[in-house]
Amino acid sequence: MEGQLTATVHGTAEDLGQAQNLVKVLQRKAGRLIINGFPTGVEVCPSMNHGGPYPATTDVRFTSVGTAALYRFVRPVCYQDFPPDLLPEALREDNPLRLLRMVDGRMEKQ
Repeated sequence: MEGQLTATVHGTAEDLGQAQNLVKVLQRKAGRLIINGFPTGVEVCPSMNHGGPYPATTDVRFTSVGTAALYRFVRPVCYQDFPPDLLPEALREDNPLRLLRMVDGRMEKQ
């Protein structure tokens, strides 16, 4: 199971008493845990933007849902004058991970 916005566990008091290991796993996989309830319907997709307080409603760079929410957790890093063997594999000229990337204005995996 990949990461999720929410994870919900339904059960009786006895069921939930036996779910401690499951809850520990879900704590690493989801941002909100719910017991015997239902989350709001929010899809994680490029067009989704949070309609919360300013600046979320007016600027899509500030959102807690959708794929743009990723930018709240990333930090750009520049690698200057690095020898190829010290670069992360995703950035190496020979593209060992065979990632689709733009080179000289063209998308390629080579």
